[in-house]
Amino acid sequence: MAASEQIVCPACSALNRVPADRPAAEARCGKCHGKLFTAHPIEVDEATFERHIRSDSIPVLLDVWAPWCGPCRTMGPQFERAAATLEPRVRLLKLNADQAPDVSARLGVRGIPAMFLFQNGKPIAQSAGAMNADAIVRWTHDNLSLKN
Repeated sequence: MAASEQIVCPACSALNRVPADRPAAEARCGKCHGKLFTAHPIEVDEATFERHIRSDSIPVLLDVWAPWCGPCRTMGPQFERAAATLEPRVRLLKLNADQAPDVSARLGVRGIPAMFLFQNGKPIAQSAGAMNADAIVRWTHDNLSLKN
């Protein structure tokens, strides 16, 4: 196990080291003193998405969505509930496809909602279509256990 995890602050994007022997759920940012884990997904733009993918040492689960998408609006609260279960072992991000077309194109998003699971900066799994919170958690756990 790593001696520490690298975690990007959801408030100020500063990079923080969280010692493995401390509870990650209680960790605070060294720069802004905000909580590193809030049990809520983080709304990101292209730059913040890249920062998390490059710098977070924990797995990152990305929800690509759009405000006009009915299934996305249905899945939003479910993704929120999943964050409460998955954090602090997994960082959850939400990316508006309309505001980040380059990321959507690079990931090959063809339909939304779409989820991508990243580990060590690389996508290891993807899924299209709305899921409930239990299915999101199960899908994430299944894909991480297959890749560990």
